Amino acid sequence: MDALGCISSFFSGQTKRSKRKFQTVEMKVRMDCEGCERKVKKSVSSMKGVESVDVNRKEQKLTVTGYVDVNKVVKKVKGTGKRAELWPYVPYDLVYHPYSAQSYDKKAPSGYVRNVESSFLSPPNRTDERYTTLFSEDNANSCTIM
Repeated sequence: MDALGCISSFFSGQTKRSKRKFQTVEMKVRMDCEGCERKVKKSVSSMKGVESVDVNRKEQKLTVTGYVDVNKVVKKVKGTGKRAELWPYVPYDLVYHPYSAQSYDKKAPSGYVRNVESSFLSPPNRTDERYTTLFSEDNANSCTIM
């Protein structure tokens, strides 16, 4: 906060309170029927600061947009008796090895895989890296190429 804002809040008598930022919370929620969908949507839309609620029962996905806290949304959904977790999937285009054992999930919606940081798997080789290693001294076949 800048100095002018601090001084004006001091003289206006406002106390320092945390400002929630506008964000989108995506969650995986186990929903089987329209009743479950309505129950979850009603409980989340009653929260303070919620702008919109989108429920996709086919993907088991709940999207909440507004000035909300992530932990409060998770707690509110779990209060309905449903299993809930933050959305664990990313589009498979963004993952280096989408069909490795760690990231592939049968239950994931089509086009999505689990978001797993694979530290032991290297990204696929780029073409310029292949050309530089082709003519290096470490390559035993480099003299036959030249």
